[in-house]
Amino acid sequence: MTVIPVLAIGALLLALHHFVIRRTADWVGKHFVAPDYDLPPRAQLDSRHAGPPPPAHRTEERQAVADAAWAGDWKPAERYVQAAGEDWDERWSRLELLQHVAGENDAWLEAWRAAEPGNCDAATLHASIMVHQAWEIRGSGYAHEVMTSDMNRFRAMLPAAIEEARQAALLDPANPGPWVVMITAARGAQYRRAQFKPLWEGLVARAPHHYEGHWQALQYWCAKWFGSDRRMMRFARQAVRKAPPGSPLAGIYLHALDELIYRPATLAQPVTPLMRRLLKRVAASFEQVAPDDERLPALRHLLAHYMVRSMMYARALEQFRLIGPWCGAQCWRKSGNPVVAFETARGTAAKLSRTRPTPAPKIYGIGR
Repeated sequence: MTVIPVLAIGALLLALHHFVIRRTADWVGKHFVAPDYDLPPRAQLDSRHAGPPPPAHRTEERQAVADAAWAGDWKPAERYVQAAGEDWDERWSRLELLQHVAGENDAWLEAWRAAEPGNCDAATLHASIMVHQAWEIRGSGYAHEVMTSDMNRFRAMLPAAIEEARQAALLDPANPGPWVVMITAARGAQYRRAQFKPLWEGLVARAPHHYEGHWQALQYWCAKWFGSDRRMMRFARQAVRKAPPGSPLAGIYLHALDELIYRPATLAQPVTPLMRRLLKRVAASFEQVAPDDERLPALRHLLAHYMVRSMMYARALEQFRLIGPWCGAQCWRKSGNPVVAFETARGTAAKLSRTRPTPAPKIYGIGR
């Protein structure tokens, strides 16, 4: 078979699939009853959040740390970070919280650094804030969308932040935090691959499965920075393969799909058998992640979204059941109406999975 007939058949199948999806969306709007498929009813959907709120004790602890810092006491913040021990993902998450606290008032951080100039966490936090401030000036747009003056200020600020992170790394050679900061700054500082490689090696030598470090490296390897689609997807596939039990690291692959598919020039990315196999592996990996891991809900939304796109409807329905009523994830917000987008996606999964509905029995008379 020549190339042209193959392309024609592919185009015909794609058009047929889009037709089926449109017909199914119409069915969802008129006939879909979520509880018949063991899903929460539409009236219970919550578009404010991607998942349930954290446990009360965790929220109270975070608020207490923030309140103490704003009152000028940095010691609870120090203890809060140290309590994570060598759970480097959790330690980084706590530093990110403190970064938000410092965004309101950073006098406590300056006091901490003055009192403990040899503290790696305080130095890492300061370096991370410097990178964050530089990125706020630049914004999140593509390079051609950023004013030249803002881009120049952005690039001028990053070398000092990287040097601050290098000094922080000397304070605690085992701590991967400073290396995450350097990896984050590297693409903005226009580090070439030969410069980036030792930073990456420095991170994985200390924390080979660091989630935020992998996310930042994924950004470096994407086509809009210093990589390509091929390099980015290879990096993401490696993350799936090496994700240890209990880690959401396999979710990096879902972020790579986001980067790949939602660029304007690549909206028609084909679904491949490899993509389906990897999505299955991601789902299996998520089964081993602690249910209260706060990264998990948003990742499940992405997984369900890409399973629907990949025509893995039965597996997508499983994810929607695990997600529950929460529909505030970014993948649904992109449409402008997250409730409608979420309802359409889960209704499509239910309909096209050929799952038999099991309507709840009607109760007549007065319930006992």
